[in-house]
Amino acid sequence: MSGTLTMYNQMGNKAFTDGVVQFAPYFGSIDPMFVALRPGYAEVSVKKQAKVQNHLGSVHAIAMCNAAELVAGTMTDVSIPETHRWIPVGMSVRYLKKAKTDLRALADGSGLDWSGENDITVPVSIVDTEGIEVFTAEITMKISPKA
Repeated sequence: MSGTLTMYNQMGNKAFTDGVVQFAPYFGSIDPMFVALRPGYAEVSVKKQAKVQNHLGSVHAIAMCNAAELVAGTMTDVSIPETHRWIPVGMSVRYLKKAKTDLRALADGSGLDWSGENDITVPVSIVDTEGIEVFTAEITMKISPKA
């Protein structure tokens, strides 16, 4: 089992989120909260608050990119073989609607082949409190053996 997944299972959502933010402080700019993490799936909630809003009063595009990278990265980390590592090498995003509420970022890699050394494109969806998709991303992760 992945060391990251072991920590998540032992620590719970709040303590694990706090640890991730301490390890990678930029993620703290959106005040995320892990909701779920398992091989092939990650979910994080983000509250709509002043520090993540744009001039229109909706959640800023880059705040959503930050949430997308967080769920894609942690899901990748707990999905790949322990003998491998990952790094994001590309990101394509679509802003579908104004994000006017709290959000949930979902990375679903359940249909991806995590077994080998290759680039994997991780799909991310961000939905509002009504379940309406406001943002999508495809994040390309380079997977390679650990040195």
